[in-house]
Amino acid sequence: MGTRFLPATKSIPKELLPLVDRPLIQYAIDEARAAGIEEFIFVTARGKTALEDYLDHAPHLAESLRRGNKTSLLEELESTRMPSGSVAYARQDEPRGLGHAVWCARHLVKDEPFAVILPDDVIAGATPCLRQMVDAYRTCGGNLVAAMHVPPEAVGSYGILSSSAPDAALCAVDGMVEKPSPETAPSTLAVVGRYILDPSVLTHLSRAQVGAGGEIQLTDAIAAEIGRTGVHGFRFEGERYDCGSKAGFLRATVAFALARPDLRDDFRQCLAGATQVGVAAE
Repeated sequence: MGTRFLPATKSIPKELLPLVDRPLIQYAIDEARAAGIEEFIFVTARGKTALEDYLDHAPHLAESLRRGNKTSLLEELESTRMPSGSVAYARQDEPRGLGHAVWCARHLVKDEPFAVILPDDVIAGATPCLRQMVDAYRTCGGNLVAAMHVPPEAVGSYGILSSSAPDAALCAVDGMVEKPSPETAPSTLAVVGRYILDPSVLTHLSRAQVGAGGEIQLTDAIAAEIGRTGVHGFRFEGERYDCGSKAGFLRATVAFALARPDLRDDFRQCLAGATQVGVAAE
């Protein structure tokens, strides 16, 4: 529902909030494409029709850019276009948790392994995170979750993994718990928004068991596959930005702007000026 970004998300889906000049959902799509994914399922909800419009072809805009000989902008526009037949939508009628959202796509997923990307989590790296995970998945199979260590005081905001080798790049998981207290957390190895899952996870989600926060938790369904199809944690190479929080979104904006050759110099000067103003204000 994007309540942390109200009032902006009153009329704009949070997935369309721009990180520099590209919406969050586009970063997720680009990452999936880089991993070789060709079929996309978007779980949407009431008030998110703008998301479907964004993914559609924009012939009038394309023609206007073509007439204006704005070639670079036309290429940028075409890069966002999804081929016909590659996109499907599943509707979530009420916010009942991530597990419920994934369950809503069960008839489209059927009996194939599938990836899940949360657009709130933007991961920058030389090799896209999901591409790294696809390569690792060929080694372990089963269920694979992206993971990173977080400060002990932050474990209550994540699904936390238990493993005999929590510092390994690829570790077998022997336990998972959603949003534990720092005193009871089995480690500081947290699950972030990338998954490659066996379709058996959907069977567990179909039981609609309520977990932490009164929601149907994806973590619980994955944990049920420990000792069955197996679960592994994958410590990816790259920097993760939590764009579901205001501070994280601003941090990502600064990092991505400074990484752009066309913006870097001007933006660095703007930051220096803003820092001086901030110091004077204090």
